[in-house]
Amino acid sequence: MAKRLLLETDKRLLCKASWTLGVKGLLSVHKHKRRLKRGEFFPPFLYLSVINSCNLRCQGCWVDVAAKQHRIELEAANKTINEAKQMGNAFFGILGGEPFMHKDLLEIFAAHRDAYFQVFTNGHFITDEVAARLRKLGNVTPLISVEGSEIISDQRRGRAGVLNDTMAGLEAALRNKLMVGVCTSVCKTNIDDLVSEKWIDRLIEMGVMYCWFHIYRPVGPESNPDLALTSEQQRRVRQFVVDIRATKPIIVIDAYHDDAGNALCPAATGFTHHVGPWGDLEPCPVIQLATESIHDQRPLKDTFNNSEFLRDFRELTAQHTRGCVIMERPDLLVELAERHGARDTTARGTVIEELNAVSPRRSQFQPGDEIPERSLVYRWAKKYAFNDFGTYSRHFDTSNWKDPDTAPPAEPKNALPVVTK
Repeated sequence: MAKRLLLETDKRLLCKASWTLGVKGLLSVHKHKRRLKRGEFFPPFLYLSVINSCNLRCQGCWVDVAAKQHRIELEAANKTINEAKQMGNAFFGILGGEPFMHKDLLEIFAAHRDAYFQVFTNGHFITDEVAARLRKLGNVTPLISVEGSEIISDQRRGRAGVLNDTMAGLEAALRNKLMVGVCTSVCKTNIDDLVSEKWIDRLIEMGVMYCWFHIYRPVGPESNPDLALTSEQQRRVRQFVVDIRATKPIIVIDAYHDDAGNALCPAATGFTHHVGPWGDLEPCPVIQLATESIHDQRPLKDTFNNSEFLRDFRELTAQHTRGCVIMERPDLLVELAERHGARDTTARGTVIEELNAVSPRRSQFQPGDEIPERSLVYRWAKKYAFNDFGTYSRHFDTSNWKDPDTAPPAEPKNALPVVTK
């Protein structure tokens, strides 16, 4: 991997990533740890969904991509990022919808050369001109979503010809020597094609530097639970990730496990929270409930530190599971919304009904089947920068955990009233 980084990358971009994402990213985690010791809170990493619009209609999408376009305007985005940088943050994940549909996206990147941005994109708007501008900026890595073969991609993404357009964007990014990643939401229809050494070898041959395998979460208005992985398939993905990290020259990201293979949720640990297209402060992108906003008339550090809703989310979630609460215990989210008067942050206004309709299933927490990291590099990195920060040792009680694979189905609840925009 070191050889690839030295020989295949633009050295200026490599140095920029090493400093802003590497050194400053680790410092942001260090500051987060110090804040926790003082009883203070601010997430060291923020995800911003800068726009709700998208040119695709993916299965299981939770974003109102067909609704009237709404975006975080340039001034509000810059203010939010600046306030986070004042707290030591240096890395930001940019989501949508499709982020490149935001007319001022490149201006946001240009305004923060001292920060690093990872853009979750379908790649369709990455032309040679856009890629050249990103290379000049030097502080952006596109993470391009590939969801399977040509047929599967069309099914998953809701229109024909998706894979060709995605690969064209990927090739443009690679031609311009960007640090490029490829992500996949792994589900039953693409697991055999993409959770494979053949696919990893192809990515390496193309020049892709990292990949990220998400687990498909059946959420949103058309959740399509038939695509969700079984417990055995999720263990298969975890084993694959651990093995590839130890055997292939490509970086593999995951957001679900510590160095010993113990499951965790980055939102429950406070590692990251999410800003939605309307500016709402949410636990994570798929949990569309909030009581605060970046538009509130107080500093962002005070908003995060004093949010009873987000604090209660972290503690209540950590008491009952180390996995994904929306998959295992959607009833807890309904309870939280009712307790705090949390508003539905979507345009459709049906989040509570959607949560009540979720059939609980296992997520990354599968006690007794922990798979520790094989790679010493990943093991060290996670020990320092990606762990539970004491969250589960303080709150988790195994007697509270209900195994969705063995528990009887929950009785459906009546939908609670929701405050909408």
